[in-house]
Amino acid sequence: MPTPLPVPIAFRLPEGWLPARPEGLEAPGVAFAAVHPQPDAGFSANITVDGEIPPETATLADLADESVEQLRQVAESVQVAGRREVGSAEAPALTQRLVFSAVAGETRRDLVQSQVYLSLQDVADPHKRAVIRLALTATAAQHDAVLGDFQDFVRTVRPDTGTEA
Repeated sequence: MPTPLPVPIAFRLPEGWLPARPEGLEAPGVAFAAVHPQPDAGFSANITVDGEIPPETATLADLADESVEQLRQVAESVQVAGRREVGSAEAPALTQRLVFSAVAGETRRDLVQSQVYLSLQDVADPHKRAVIRLALTATAAQHDAVLGDFQDFVRTVRPDTGTEA
């Protein structure tokens, strides 16, 4: 069963991507998942969405560091290939790219995960800050081919105020 997000969001999947059952991806805490229709050597690139209300003192970099440590518990040779703060003071965000090796199915694979952390205010309670994490996981060979779709997806994510059609 999907884990609810701390604040409602709206988004649009890239063309061709298919909604998936988060529990099928072995990704605890995931609120939404989608898979690319063309697997690479048996591995389907996927987009996942999760979120939390972090402690007030936690920075986006702190949360990104936590993600790296969590991934190290299930994957090998996890490396941060890049990290960048983006967005504005009103809408801060952070991106990071992780490279690692993991067993998916019964095959060891070299994978790349691009993560985007978005800091959003709860529209119902502006004092409450939520962080939404969007992640693209793909084989090293397919990552760059699906990265544009993921970037398009990220651009559509916004708070869901329930007032838009």
